[in-house]
Amino acid sequence: MPAEWEPHAGTWITWPHFEGTWPGKLDAVVPTYVEIARALSAGETVHINVLDEAAEEVVGSLLRLAGIGGDVRLHRIPTDNEWVRDYGAIFVTNGAGERLATDWRFNNWGEKYPDFALDNLVPERMAELVGTPREAFDFILEGGSIEVNGDGLLLTTEACLLNPNRNPGTSKEEIERRLRDAFGVREILWLGDGIVGDDTDGHIDDLTRFLNPNTVVTVVEDDPSDVNYEPLRENLGRLRALNRFEVVELPMPAPVQWEGERLPASYANFYIGNRAVLLPAFDDPADRVAQETLQRYFPDRVVTPIDCRDLVWGLGAFHCLTQQIPAGNDATLRQR
Repeated sequence: MPAEWEPHAGTWITWPHFEGTWPGKLDAVVPTYVEIARALSAGETVHINVLDEAAEEVVGSLLRLAGIGGDVRLHRIPTDNEWVRDYGAIFVTNGAGERLATDWRFNNWGEKYPDFALDNLVPERMAELVGTPREAFDFILEGGSIEVNGDGLLLTTEACLLNPNRNPGTSKEEIERRLRDAFGVREILWLGDGIVGDDTDGHIDDLTRFLNPNTVVTVVEDDPSDVNYEPLRENLGRLRALNRFEVVELPMPAPVQWEGERLPASYANFYIGNRAVLLPAFDDPADRVAQETLQRYFPDRVVTPIDCRDLVWGLGAFHCLTQQIPAGNDATLRQR
């Protein structure tokens, strides 16, 4: 599995459509999606799942009115929810530049929500449209639960992958074997718990990300009274104890709440495109710190803060909403 900063043929997203994802805020997140398409399409093809022909007309009109002139392709692929990182195909490549779409079972993060039958059909359609073979795995895995450096290392969390609501009865050793075989990695590195409000049981993409093969960035909480303080310090300690790469710290924003619920606001949920890095912003002084930190490590890309205060009400941000298609030797992707 190539690292996210390696060249993309495109990025996949699913247009917002399910009121249950953003109760009372579905319309409010549409402008955020427009900005995602604008920023990414300047450097790569953006593939957007839409529910049907009517949705395709509406979304196409919105993008045209926004003056988005990059390569954006709409695909009529109905879904149950919008977090394509977790149910979409995860693409891997071989030394000849040939892609393979890996297709994992998805159970709505431990069956926390009822509907996911449509989501499980999406990887096959993605593989068909990209024009790549597909390999299905009888194993529950979400794309947001893993992070690779493209050089043999994979990061994940015990809170998620060892949770009995995913693959009950499966040992840690068996999980590691499956990950090594599927993603071409040599070693699995485990962190502990995730942040409060994260309904995925601790996805790695809200915690710790690779910036290059030898550098990770991890979020930390400076307030000892905050519920995130101890688990994030424990994860930081694990990373430092490995003593094998540079560890960069990112701050956490001030708590973001809606209707009394603490939301999983995290700067670690950024997405690395070909020319832009999409950074969740929360109208917080720490936005600038996060932007400047990431910009130092991606001098050839523009780190683009986009307000996520409405988006995170759906319990995710940019990395959760995207799935990269690594560049390959079959760069022509089908229109439908």
